[in-house]
Amino acid sequence: MEEFNALRKELKTYLSGHEIDAIERAFILAEKAHAGQKRYTGEDYITHPLAVAMILAQMRMDPATLMAAILHDVIEDTPVEKSEIVEQFGKEIAELVDGVTKLKQIEFENRAHAQAENFRKMVMAMAKDIRVILIKLADRLHNMRTLSCMPAEKRRRVALETLEIFAPIANRLGMHAFRVEFEDLGFSAFYPMRYKIIKKAVIKALGNRQEIMSLIENEITNSLKHASIRCRSLNSREKHYYSIYKKMHDKHLSFSEIMDVYGFRIIVDKVDTCYRVLGILHNLYKPLGQRFKDYIAIPKANSYQSLHTTLFGPYGVPIEIQIRTEEMHKMAENGISAHWLYKTEKTVFADAQQRAKEWLKSILEMDKSSRNSLEFIENVKIDLFPDEVYVFTPKGSIMELPAGATPVDFAYAIHSDIGNTCVAAKLDRRLAPLSTPLVSGQQVEIVTAPGARPNPAWLNFVVTGKARSNIRHFLKKQHHEESIELGKRLIEKPLRQFDIVLSQLTTEELQSVAHNLRIDSIEHLFEEVGMGNRASIVVAKQIAKLIGKEEKILTPQAEHPTHVLAIKGTEGIVVVYAKCCRPIPGDHITGYIESGHGIHVHVADCPTLENYRQTPEKLLPLRWEEKVHGDFPVDIRVDILNQRGSLASLALAISESESNIENINAEEFDGRYFAAYLTITARNRSHLAKILHKIRKTPFVIRVIRYKPPAKAKNKSPLP
Repeated sequence: MEEFNALRKELKTYLSGHEIDAIERAFILAEKAHAGQKRYTGEDYITHPLAVAMILAQMRMDPATLMAAILHDVIEDTPVEKSEIVEQFGKEIAELVDGVTKLKQIEFENRAHAQAENFRKMVMAMAKDIRVILIKLADRLHNMRTLSCMPAEKRRRVALETLEIFAPIANRLGMHAFRVEFEDLGFSAFYPMRYKIIKKAVIKALGNRQEIMSLIENEITNSLKHASIRCRSLNSREKHYYSIYKKMHDKHLSFSEIMDVYGFRIIVDKVDTCYRVLGILHNLYKPLGQRFKDYIAIPKANSYQSLHTTLFGPYGVPIEIQIRTEEMHKMAENGISAHWLYKTEKTVFADAQQRAKEWLKSILEMDKSSRNSLEFIENVKIDLFPDEVYVFTPKGSIMELPAGATPVDFAYAIHSDIGNTCVAAKLDRRLAPLSTPLVSGQQVEIVTAPGARPNPAWLNFVVTGKARSNIRHFLKKQHHEESIELGKRLIEKPLRQFDIVLSQLTTEELQSVAHNLRIDSIEHLFEEVGMGNRASIVVAKQIAKLIGKEEKILTPQAEHPTHVLAIKGTEGIVVVYAKCCRPIPGDHITGYIESGHGIHVHVADCPTLENYRQTPEKLLPLRWEEKVHGDFPVDIRVDILNQRGSLASLALAISESESNIENINAEEFDGRYFAAYLTITARNRSHLAKILHKIRKTPFVIRVIRYKPPAKAKNKSPLP
């Protein structure tokens, strides 16, 4: 019981005797369960959960959280079952313990999968009860404080995980004190030599700064006194070691450039005073343009509030100043944990809890649309490193997004359906590309259209985890549905050779075929064929064998042109149009089934198909549907005189032909001619003929042809 006495002393400052007795009962169970277990330090294992509870007690957490902290390892590391905790302490505490428990009992492919799934479970539990993450953060903090006794490899792994996951989570929840300690402890464990060098340099630099720091402090104090402003606190603001290292590394700055900046924090009584102090400081020292940020009017995502300004101080030294109230300071240091620390001031901390819940809600949405734990943790990591931009909705609401966010990120932040159907965006009432990075202060309006779908190219520029996971989820679902539809059509063709109609087969018959091929469902069977992972003729033979039609092959029907697979142009991502020959409606076409990628459509005489003649079972005769809608890319080559305005007249001719230029590349010859290689759009061969005819009639054009790039680049002459 001696070990419990220090915790008891802390608990007496804010809990009742009855509550302390309940916590002591949890300690007795944990001490008994962990008996004989030792830590790497050589201490009894019970010292760890006690230390975690002490950290949480200093945050003034409620008794249930403290009991769960003391018991947080008993399910994982001892024979104690969850049911026993429910019986003795109730369901609430058992759920908190289970939320923190690791997944040691589950086997994963590798450590990355195990860590990702462990993190996913923690986040899911955290979404149910925010106290789970506070226990987990306290648990990790004590482990980091005693990290030096661990083996080197494990020390580096834990340190990296802390820097990549736990420090950003603490930051996202506004827990500055936790984040700083996580980062410095992680930094010292992962880069011990760099940590020692920076620490030594900082101590030396601070000794040389005292005189100028005192001068600045006196000038600020005198200015505030002269304006009759009572300053509750004026302190120099020291950078922690990891932040110095990150700035040096990320911004390629020298140590002296970072330490030349002098930081101060001014704490006053109310919001109105913050702005008055700002005016006085701007009158005292000249402000540096573009370096003022008002986080009071527009708080950060983690509810952080302050005024930030940078000034030219004495001798031209830059001074970074933060101005905030006492409540804002408590919030900045403790974040969501301030809700328990300071129960008298409700509004600021209630807002912090609401913001945390909204963030957790967005994480739950990411989980639903992620394929696996690794993709989920990748998306969450993206969300954990935001340098925010603040933009306005058309109704004037403020949206906070990570730096580099685009209108597509904005659309998904509003609602998944808005993101999925967005087709255009207006920034400050002017149309702008969906890939445009947003800037703070812009008004963003999203234009949607029924039936619109996410574009795979969006993945190249979106930055939020929510947008990325939703786009991937939609494309995965679309790919799945299109593969099933294509698989059915591919199987129908060889079935005709056996005089079998797919639609007349029963579910039981198809399920039996799937079972024989060791596939779990009929849908999966069709998807495998559509993706090119299973040959349609093999599946057709299995079906024929099952219903006794193996010998009744009707070859004349197999050759009928209407039985050739028809391309509609709307199949989506399971049908790919080859770039080597750019097939368009009207061309004779052939398909090649590539495993995992569906059908690649080529022009029938495309030289690339020669490479596939050795696998004839993967070659597939195709035809176009009678009415195919849409624009298809096609390559052309135009030989043209090198004169002013010649390219402009060429572009005009293409535009007047109801076509669009997707790409252009020009090569000059002899100073008189150049060959323009263009990718344009055409609806079909007839439309392409009209475009080429229009181009031929354009001044300066010598020749125009449909162009098929050779397998290897050769010397090209502009004239025959």
